[in-house]
Parts: sequence; structure tokens; C-alpha cells
Amino acid sequence: MSGDLGPKHFEMLHSIVPKPSRVAVLLNPANAGAAPNLKAVQTAAQKSGVKILPVEARNPQEIERAFSTMTRENARAVLVINDAVFTQQLRQIAELAITNRLPAIVAYGQFAEAGGLMSYGPSSADQYRRAAMIVHKIFKGARPGDLPVEQPTKFEFVINRKTAKALGLTIPQSLLVSADKVIE
Repeated sequence: MSGDLGPKHFEMLHSIVPKPSRVAVLLNPANAGAAPNLKAVQTAAQKSGVKILPVEARNPQEIERAFSTMTRENARAVLVINDAVFTQQLRQIAELAITNRLPAIVAYGQFAEAGGLMSYGPSSADQYRRAAMIVHKIFKGARPGDLPVEQPTKFEFVINRKTAKALGLTIPQSLLVSADKVIE
């Protein structure tokens, strides 16, 4: 499922950042899902004539170096591919994105709440609720192997307007009205 989010994230960034010539993609090469997601973003970007700059990081120190690379290579925005390391470093990524004046998008709503520009991805609250229902079924005797695999069905879009203003960006009205939450 996360591979499907990359092109959507690219589209959202592209609608906010005026004519980005290069967009960085922060990824953890140890994550098996990173390569297919990167390929999906590259395909979407190719249609727009935007160059993708893959930048790898496996830990907080490498995340910091990755942002230095993005700035040095003239990236105009950053798309962060889902990864457990990045999920734990959302505040660091948000701060580095603002410091380096890079509009950024991540799949977790907490990113925009931590100061990042925007997030679009599965609703954490809904995922926890679904997980609790599965645990309840198991406690009632269901065999885990017999339960169906579920994909997220509820997604949240959060925009941090304060960050957009700090970056000198105007959020199109079409995105504002589609947002589940706008942080002022």
C-alpha cells in the first residue's frame, strides 16, 4: 500500500511548490518497500519533467547529513518514504525541512503537527481501532492465520499553514478544502 502513496505525495508537493526542478526522496535503503516506492515516485515525476534525488538515511545522524545533501544538490522539496526510523524522527525531519527551507510531505499526521508542511496517509486512530478489533477476535478464539489481511481504508490529510507561510508558500484552495485538518 505504501508504494501507492508516493505518487500521491509527489502530486501534492508539486501542486504547492512552484515548478520544482528537483525533488528529494528520503528513504531507508534497509527497508524493502523503499525501492518500489521510489520507482513509483520517479515514474510520476518523469511525467512532470521533475528530477528525483534519492537520499538515503538509516539513523538520526544520517538524516541530518541527508538534508545537507538535499540542500547542496538544490532540491526544492522533500518526500519522505514510510519507514520506522523516520516515524520516530518526525520532529527532527520537520525541523530540518524548515531550517533548510524544504517543503516536505510524510504519511503520518504527527509530522504536520510537529511543524512539517503536510502529511497524507492512513489514519493512526483508525488503524489502532482496527488492530484492537483483530485482537478482540483473537481473544474470542479466532485463529490469527484465519483472519483476513486488511488495508487501511481511512486516510487523513493534514496541512500546516503556519509552516507554509514560513516557507513563503501559498496552499491552493483545492488542497485546503480537501484537508481533514489545517494547522494555523
